Amino acid sequence: MKKITLFMLLCLVTITTKAQSDIDALLAAGVDDAERFANDYLAPGTNGLMHSMNANWFNTADAKPLGGFEISVIVNAASVKDESKMFDLNVADYSNISFSDSSTSKSVATVLGENDPAVFVEVEYEDPIFGNQTESIELPTGIGDGSANLLPTAFIQGALGLSKGIEVKARFVPKIETDDVSLSMYGAGLQVEFTKWLPADKLLPVAISGLVAYTHIDGSYDLTESSGISGENQRIENKTSTLLLQLIASTKLPVINFYGGLGYIKGTSESDLLGTYRVTNGVLTSEPIVDPFSISSEVASVRGTIGTKLKLGFFRLNAEYHLSEFDAFSIGVNFGFR
Repeated sequence: MKKITLFMLLCLVTITTKAQSDIDALLAAGVDDAERFANDYLAPGTNGLMHSMNANWFNTADAKPLGGFEISVIVNAASVKDESKMFDLNVADYSNISFSDSSTSKSVATVLGENDPAVFVEVEYEDPIFGNQTESIELPTGIGDGSANLLPTAFIQGALGLSKGIEVKARFVPKIETDDVSLSMYGAGLQVEFTKWLPADKLLPVAISGLVAYTHIDGSYDLTESSGISGENQRIENKTSTLLLQLIASTKLPVINFYGGLGYIKGTSESDLLGTYRVTNGVLTSEPIVDPFSISSEVASVRGTIGTKLKLGFFRLNAEYHLSEFDAFSIGVNFGFR
């Protein structure tokens, strides 16, 4: 799980750690240009993660009775479509960036893609002694290569039945801290089975319920040793929050069941590049740049879900697939009572 959660944070920091001299030059071109590039570069990665982290909130519409519980270990993965691997860099949107071949725009890699062949841009900046200068830099590629097609998440989840068709849920990733990385994730959900309110509930072959769930990630990455830019307290901090509304239906069979539903995901991911940065060109140093920029991305998508669950006593295994802006699949290993 540690490897997966570190991967979850990786897409938030690649823009700053992939090619240190490139970022130095992008900041020299101006904070506005660096911010615009970082936003277009990172958005597909953070949006994909928001879809991945909302899979497997449920594996049945049949709410647990009072005292019924289930503990789950869940692994999700959102699939990356080709259109999420590249974005159109239009030089008209930038003040100090252009292509050396005078192209007005080119398709370049996002954090999920790959520049093959490498893409170079000309960056203009103002030298305090020599005036206007130009430097050629290679744009960063994404995580891994163009064949990296999955964005995984993983967590531990618990569910508890209260009564009258009401079930509460919680999920979390224990806080992970290394010398450079800190990451934690938590969420809470409420599922209500409407068919439990009907007189003939026990005779119905299906259950229907509704779910509302909130998920939040806090992540940070210390850049002081890896940014390649002199300064202090350099770091990226990320906060990602999502809300899921879901209508669920499932069969009520003893061993193998099938479930599905229609839902709506809304979420926001905010990343802040913080600290002090002194962009240099040889022996010359610019004025310090403090807390250069913040970038954000949003998702608002309808999704459809299909899944199946195998129940063998206290042991349950489920698998599901979601159709949305980022399709996702998930596997859960579950242990519980009723």
